[in-house]
Amino acid sequence: MDGATLRKRVVADKRDALARLADSELLLALADGNPSPRRVLEAAADSEHAAHRTFAQWAEDEPNDHARDLFEAVAAREAEHRERVLAAMDGEYEPRDGGALHRYLRGREGAVVRTAAGTLGRGLVADHAHAQVISYFEERGDSARASLFRLLREETEAGTERGLDLLETLCADETDRADAHGVAGYTVQIAVDDYADALERGRGDAGR
Repeated sequence: MDGATLRKRVVADKRDALARLADSELLLALADGNPSPRRVLEAAADSEHAAHRTFAQWAEDEPNDHARDLFEAVAAREAEHRERVLAAMDGEYEPRDGGALHRYLRGREGAVVRTAAGTLGRGLVADHAHAQVISYFEERGDSARASLFRLLREETEAGTERGLDLLETLCADETDRADAHGVAGYTVQIAVDDYADALERGRGDAGR
């Protein structure tokens, strides 16, 4: 199974979940019920920071040379993305680490599983999140910040494509392909469930 086919199957299987990520209310979840420009940028910085930490951790103990090279490259890219988001803010901010998605990712082992979860599963989540942030700033006439996130989205997609190419090499048999498919889809589902919980918390906070 080639990378493009794997992606199509995961997208088809998680169509409903991904549709929830395409909803504009996603920003309410990302920004703790308060989607101000500042809070949206903070949430984006948190996401880039957590991703940097996840991929850097994987790069430290990954025995597969090709996967380790990929994880190092993604970790460096996420660190750069974090700094670019921070530079787009007014004032200082210390990004926060953590979240259900990254707790799950950091518990994965094996090059196939990590690559599928980290580049395909998280890549699909990040693509939808970036799309919502782009729309948010476009609607406010903030072309500079919209352009920033458009570039971040393109660069993240390039990393997803590199991960899919690597999976074609890493997946030696049907078991590997099934593992890649399953873990990528589960990563998407974890993100959606976490966002749904955050959205409900945000609504509750807003009502108090």
